[in-house]
Parts: sequence; C-alpha cells; structure tokens
Amino acid sequence: MRRQDFLKATGAGLVGLAAAPLGTGSLLRAFSTATEPDAVWVEQGEPVELLTAAMAAYGGMQRFIAPGDVVLVKPNIGFDRTPAQAATTNPDLVAEVIRLVLEAGAKEVKVIDRTANNARRSYARSEIEASAKAVGGKVQHVRDNRFKSIDLPQGKVLKSWPIYRDYLEADKVINLPIAKQHTMSQVTGGLKNLMGVMGGNRGKIHRRFSKKIIDITAAILPTVTIMDAYRILIANGPSGGNLADVRKPRTLIMSTCTVTADCLATGLFDLQPTDLGYLREALKRDINLFDQDNLNLKKISLS
Repeated sequence: MRRQDFLKATGAGLVGLAAAPLGTGSLLRAFSTATEPDAVWVEQGEPVELLTAAMAAYGGMQRFIAPGDVVLVKPNIGFDRTPAQAATTNPDLVAEVIRLVLEAGAKEVKVIDRTANNARRSYARSEIEASAKAVGGKVQHVRDNRFKSIDLPQGKVLKSWPIYRDYLEADKVINLPIAKQHTMSQVTGGLKNLMGVMGGNRGKIHRRFSKKIIDITAAILPTVTIMDAYRILIANGPSGGNLADVRKPRTLIMSTCTVTADCLATGLFDLQPTDLGYLREALKRDINLFDQDNLNLKKISLS
C-alpha cells in the first residue's frame, strides 16, 4: 500500500488511537499500541547499538516497513565534510537503517539528498555513498527533471512547491537528519532535513523561514524520523569544519512524529522548542502527532 493510500485508509481509525492532535504525517499511528512510546531517546552507545535499542522499543523495523515496499531514506549528505566533522548523518547509522529495511522485506531502498556543496564530493566524503551501497542501498544523485510541484494545503505563505518525485512516490520514507547548530534556524533536525527533497530556489525559503518551512513540510512529513546525535555540531553550522565545534553525546532520537523528534533535539543544545520559530509555528498549526507536555518518552541508557 502506498503512503498516500495508507493515510487515507487509516485516517478514520486515528481518532480512537491517539489523544494528541494529528497532522498529515500520521502514516503509522493506526498501528499504535498502549505500550508504544511516542518517542525514544537512547544514549551512551555506538550508532548501530543506539539504533538497535530504539528499534526494539518500537518492535522492530517491520513495524514500519511491509514486504515489497519501495523505501526512500533521506540522510543529510549536504556538505563536503567527513563524519567526524558532524555536518552529515553518520554513515554507519545510514547503512544499518538500510540493512534493516531490506531485512524487513523492502523491494528497494533509495538514498538521496539535494546537497548544498558539490554532490559527488559530498556523497563520497561523508562516506554515506559507500556505506549505503555496501548494504544494498540505491544511492542516487538528485536530478533537476525529477521535481514535481505539489499543492500545500496548510500553506500560509507558500501555496505550492516542487518536491522530488522519488520522495513523493515512495511507499515509506525514513528521515535521517543529524542534529546540529544552524546560524539561521538555531538548530537543524528532521524538518529542515526535508529541504533536501525540495526543488526550486531554496534561498527563497529563508525569508520568513519559520512559516515557509512548515508550509512545505506539513504536506510531506515522513513515516519515521531517526535523529543522529552521535556527534553534534554546536557552532558554525550547518557546514562546520572545525573539530573544536563538535560534541559527542552518543545519542539517537526516534519518533513517528518529526516535530516531536525536533523538539527533543533542542535539549542537546540547552534550548527549548519554543526558542525556535519554526517549531513554535509547527506546534501552533498542530502538525505534531503528540502532546509535547504529556509525551510518552522512553529513555534508554546503554552505559
């Protein structure tokens, strides 16, 4: 079942299963159980260990992936940086996600990002291209002719925007951002990571950013967000480059709600969700799945 059809089919059952407001990204909430967390925070581990523990809390990757699914994995590959510089998603985490998705029966896994720096250098230097291919991922460079303009039903400023077709056509999407400081938005995470599937002149999104990013992302929320916080960039983001700006919380945050994952990630930077304009906007529009004041958060320490 495709993501769009899945949402329509399950929409009627969501009310009885979730007490919090629902947004357009509630692709899997119909399968929730009383014991399933709204989000998982795992710390003090290596990337694969962190993911293994988070997945166990949700009952495994089969909770999200059905046999035959075409899955798009969206890491941050945006910059010509090494993993140690914490500007791109950890390649070991990306590879393990792909491996688990294929193990769950996915037909294929596509890996894409519209990079800010040169794509070939960024894909190679981040080590994501090699790691993803090694486990069977189909790594693709973004092509200009693969964008499709979509309507934005919740748009306050923007009423349409071009989005990458492979993202729109995927049965499931796994959003794999890295948590890091950003000079414009303060912190970048799951919502801003989706800029990597947006076409057009992305510089135009930066003016009135808080409203525009929510205009677009409200229409394209992923199946699940897995936030890489193994290393984080605490200054001079998003591209960084200086190892003195890198901290190592050895943490992973996972949620079916991208807004929730982003709200939790602010704590890594000694901030509150309300400190970030785009998160205030997201919560104001109720595109979050869960009540942030009564969050069922499962915290796990591997130490």
